[in-house]
Amino acid sequence: MAQISFNSLMNDNTPTYSPAVAQPFRDDLTGAGFRELLTPEDVDAVLGAKDDKTVLVMLNSVCGCAARSARPGAILSMLNERVPDVYTTVFAGMEKMAVNRLREEWMPGLTPSSPNIMLFRNGQLVFILQRYQIEGRSANEIARDLADAFDKECSKENTAEEQDKIKNYLSQRYQVKIESLNL
Repeated sequence: MAQISFNSLMNDNTPTYSPAVAQPFRDDLTGAGFRELLTPEDVDAVLGAKDDKTVLVMLNSVCGCAARSARPGAILSMLNERVPDVYTTVFAGMEKMAVNRLREEWMPGLTPSSPNIMLFRNGQLVFILQRYQIEGRSANEIARDLADAFDKECSKENTAEEQDKIKNYLSQRYQVKIESLNL
């Protein structure tokens, strides 16, 4: 079980978990090419761009459903023929100010929870998988939901080179044979 910081219980901006606990969960996504959003300014810069690019934001978490299906599903979705222009992640319980900005500015009216996987274009939320839509589902199911959203919202065509890179990453990181993933 993850150790929780006592200072974080005092409702300040201290990370809830030690960096050592969170690092492997960060590495899952950054190793696949996700860029970390560590500050409110990072969040605003990426989501505030009015450039017609689609931005995937994975609100990461230490919970089991993030490990079992959300992170692997987000990475599997990178194999789709159409993909977001930008992949980003922000970590709940760690970069609290960045997460608060994401929730307050870019997700108004949505109940705070994590993990979440969101797709934005020009600062507008165009698709979201919330925790209740992730829990109890497989990584393949999450990837299929994301791929459907990508097909509707994204215009960037994935390259064979990028797909091979993700396949190799998945194979090494999760020690699975790609053929066995039923994609």
